[in-house]
Amino acid sequence: MADIPNVCLNLSNRPENVLVVRQALTGVAENRGLDAIESNDLNTAVTEASNNVVQHAYEGDEGPLEVEIYAETGAIMVVVRDHGVGIRPHAEEGEEAHPGIGLPVIHALTQSVEFRNLPGGGTEVRMRFAAANAGALEPLSDDGAAQSHGPAGAELTSSTVEMILAPSTVAQAVLPRVLSALAARAFFSTDRISDIQIVADALIANSGDSLRGSRLGIAVNLAPRDLELHIGPLRTGSARRLVESAIADGVGPVIERLADDHHVSTSNSSEMLALRLVERS
Repeated sequence: MADIPNVCLNLSNRPENVLVVRQALTGVAENRGLDAIESNDLNTAVTEASNNVVQHAYEGDEGPLEVEIYAETGAIMVVVRDHGVGIRPHAEEGEEAHPGIGLPVIHALTQSVEFRNLPGGGTEVRMRFAAANAGALEPLSDDGAAQSHGPAGAELTSSTVEMILAPSTVAQAVLPRVLSALAARAFFSTDRISDIQIVADALIANSGDSLRGSRLGIAVNLAPRDLELHIGPLRTGSARRLVESAIADGVGPVIERLADDHHVSTSNSSEMLALRLVERS
């Protein structure tokens, strides 16, 4: 397995966040050329592992659900991790550790699966899936942007979703899907969701030279009819250029026209761009 994931998700184990995971998986599956059967196996097995975190890992409380997706040549590797009470990683094949955990399903749909106990509590489920048509992606460098969470500086709550995405071809397939799902949850209209997709596409298309590293970090804070994005880490002085260069055909300067507010903050010689989009209808 590659050392650096192409997609990292860090979110609460709320049931509705399983859809966010599925949207990210669907984007990766389309980008990597998985067929319908391969994509269904991927989504079903990872959904079972994520639902275990929702239902069992924190014994009714909220806690983190972490998902990493590695796009390899001929395969997809997915890691689902919790820091709760965990499950019995050595349950015999065909035996369920908890009702509904779906261990037989995970075993049946993966090329291989491994359960690991984490120091201090929790479980890590590592699943490998066939992706016969998936070729090699450009290598990622461990350049300081390979943190396991989104950009520092965003206020993190149970309504926050953190993402790290790379390379840009994967980000283009994942980010608009995830943001659309979150905006729909926050009661945005279809037209405003379309605006958010345009903003996502423009950010990805223009952020390459602005990133402080090789991966795009985004934290999304969600409230009813209100969505705030924190993008970074960015090179010093580049956030303003990103705002000005984010242009879409027929829309013009995307952030200036479609975002309701934006500002730039600086931390540890890096910049973070914050965008706010609200439902206007």
